[in-house]
Amino acid sequence: MLQEHAKIVQFISIANEVKGRKKMQKMIYIAKKMNFPFAEKYELHMYGPYSEELTLRMEELCVMGFLAEQCTDKGSYVQYSYTTTAEGTRFLETAEQPHEALGVCIERMNGKSSRFLELVSTLLYFDHLNMDEQIAKVHIVKNKLNFSEQEMTDAFDFIAELEQCSVQ
Repeated sequence: MLQEHAKIVQFISIANEVKGRKKMQKMIYIAKKMNFPFAEKYELHMYGPYSEELTLRMEELCVMGFLAEQCTDKGSYVQYSYTTTAEGTRFLETAEQPHEALGVCIERMNGKSSRFLELVSTLLYFDHLNMDEQIAKVHIVKNKLNFSEQEMTDAFDFIAELEQCSVQ
């Protein structure tokens, strides 16, 4: 019944901590694009792919006491970070075991910035296009971020790296 909720708790448990709501959105989207079984639906939004379903699930998991949300005032913004609670860990005892490659994928993504993951997830959103068209789309929808050629190259390299640990 709460299998999709359990997958989110499991994801955060594997990561130990995810800092930032935007980062969480992008990490789940990228994992989904790597064929890990996440059910959340995504649309292109202001900061790249966004799932209202994931936002609601995260809120529910915090209310249920399975996740802890911590707010840190960073001056011009508030950063949210998520960890699994003891109750969340007990909840996971009933969940299916994740694919063994998910941990590798999460570790690689969690080491990247939100900005970089926004670029990667937006490129993946347009993965039905060829590389030049993807880059052109990103420059249109993310023109204010002024992604450099090097950032684009790094993002495509990172996608290729993640595809090595994706579920085939």
